[in-house]
Amino acid sequence: MAQQTDIERLRDGIRGRDRRALAQGVTLIESERADHRDQAADLMESLRGAGQAVRIGLSGAPGAGKSTFIDSFGTMLTGQGRRVAVLAVDPSSALSGGSILGDKTRMERLARDPDAFVRPSPSRAHPGGVARSTRESVALCEAAGYDVVIVETVGVGQSEILVADVSDVFVLLVAPAGGDELQGVKRGIMEFCDVVLVNKADGDLRAAAERTCADYAGALRLLRRRPADPDGHPFAMAVSALREEGLDAAWKRIADLAEWRLAHGHLEDVRAAQARRWFEEEVRRSLLERIETPELRAKIVKAGVEVEEGAISVSAAVRRLLRSLGDL
Repeated sequence: MAQQTDIERLRDGIRGRDRRALAQGVTLIESERADHRDQAADLMESLRGAGQAVRIGLSGAPGAGKSTFIDSFGTMLTGQGRRVAVLAVDPSSALSGGSILGDKTRMERLARDPDAFVRPSPSRAHPGGVARSTRESVALCEAAGYDVVIVETVGVGQSEILVADVSDVFVLLVAPAGGDELQGVKRGIMEFCDVVLVNKADGDLRAAAERTCADYAGALRLLRRRPADPDGHPFAMAVSALREEGLDAAWKRIADLAEWRLAHGHLEDVRAAQARRWFEEEVRRSLLERIETPELRAKIVKAGVEVEEGAISVSAAVRRLLRSLGDL
């Protein structure tokens, strides 16, 4: 019998629920090396259609308690017999390209749980709060038999909506605040989110959390309900990750929404559309990488100096550069 290739061993390890093989697979698809990209494509093709999980996108401003929430929420789910994977997309260092925050260190219980897989990944400045390889990482986790995959984004912002393209349910986590809290969250992310969870609803902050929850519930009612939403969605509710209160109720409503969309055919359509958009995005990025030769880079640097010195306008420099592409 022919010897197994490295990709075949990796594929079998992931299907066999080997966390080390899964970690190696994620590392492979995150690599920027051309040979690794080819191997990653072979691995993804060999695992195509393997497994299906509830995909939850999670975003929120710094201080909302995302890591604490995921630690408590994920531990609750594994305690119910589910297997949970967490892909925490961290901001990247401008120098090393590596992740800065290291969310794994703030999810101590979940990181030690044998039924959980926690993986921090550098965003490498990819816009939208997710990494370029996030969608493939989700698929690997599904192939490894995880029931729930949580994608934590870099942090809330107007462009922080690409996570909606890798999730079935998009959750916005917020902290209790005063009357101007809604001003800090952009309309774009409010229109895309399915659930708003107001965290830290405990102790002295409970009353503020309830008020904030009411504010968000009112704001959500003003937004048009999408066709893929049953009655009562999107919704807002208060939870406490610290005291682990409201987490089970939040999970039930999230799971019910995902099941409703699946039963009515919306989930399949959404995932198909997501795959199409990620394909088109990857084509654009790959084409840009293909044409960015040393010659083109030299022309860009030269034109940049001229723009900086005021010798040519930005628009004229761009037009000249585009015309020169035919000469490369």
